[in-house]
Amino acid sequence: MSRSGTGEGGQFVAEADPAWFHDPHLFRREIAEPCRPMVLRGIFGDWPSVRAAAAAPTVLRDYLCGFATGRLAEAFVGDAAIAGRYFYSEGLEGFNFERIELDLATAIDRILASADEPGTRTLYVGSLQTDVYLPGFAGENDNAILPPTVTPRIWIGNASHVSCHYDTYDNLAAVVAGRRRFTLYPPEAISDLYVGPIDNTMAGQPVGLADGSEPGDARYPRFEAWRDRALYAELEPGDALYLPKLWWHRVEATAPFNVLVNYWWDGSSTGPDAPSITMLLAMITIAERPERERAAWRAFFDHYVFRPNGHPLAHLPEEKHGILGALAAGNYGRIRAHVMRTLRGDN
Repeated sequence: MSRSGTGEGGQFVAEADPAWFHDPHLFRREIAEPCRPMVLRGIFGDWPSVRAAAAAPTVLRDYLCGFATGRLAEAFVGDAAIAGRYFYSEGLEGFNFERIELDLATAIDRILASADEPGTRTLYVGSLQTDVYLPGFAGENDNAILPPTVTPRIWIGNASHVSCHYDTYDNLAAVVAGRRRFTLYPPEAISDLYVGPIDNTMAGQPVGLADGSEPGDARYPRFEAWRDRALYAELEPGDALYLPKLWWHRVEATAPFNVLVNYWWDGSSTGPDAPSITMLLAMITIAERPERERAAWRAFFDHYVFRPNGHPLAHLPEEKHGILGALAAGNYGRIRAHVMRTLRGDN
């Protein structure tokens, strides 16, 4: 099913050319490198898991449990009153759900039982590494456009509403069963989403508290500028969404029984260090300095890191660039070693 045009107060995410689906080079050049969300309609429609889901929820249950190891997983359990919206309790003091541990087969059985009895408690398990919980699943439900080192995770639950958050990795999310609706905001919306704590979260990432609020909510006046600028993607079984890192997304699973598989990876990484760690270090070294000093450091970060005017030593021959030369030429290791020595106090 193709969707284009306008969503609820915004636009639907563009759909990728099917020619880009199964060619890793085209996928990287046309979808990943431009860093824009893209729907890949029907890309995984031939997965055995998708075919099992089309037959019946119990058929998919049996298919998944055929791989299950019995390892315990954390699950979110919510009362019927929260309608699958796992969120903070009043005043951000706690959460409106409880966490329990159970094996995956039992979790799926409880999810199916809740799906057959509307108005009962709901259950949700997410971000489970299939290599750990369902070994062999990835081999039968393969992904030819990503490197084989990128392994999938699985998310299973009743109808649910995952609050607006971001990931620090690129994300390819594929629907196996049920329906998913994504609501997206670009990274530059961060200041207007009224983001919650970064060290008191539901599942690791801070959430945008303003998304989902009623129009005119006095707590979030700056969010009004984004209400009509959100992007939407509606996915059915076999469809996938490419979501660039740092894009904010709310995820709604709308069927009584839903299964999603996703892949996280960093196609731009040149080493083991993550930009998010750099940001945390910058927070403790820069964030509370005087305003004019912060502005000065911003100019230096722009010059050396973000490079709006190109390479900082473009006026010199490449052989004179020193450690500012290409990272792949050994400079990544040289800079990293210097930083580590400094942090240890060896310099």
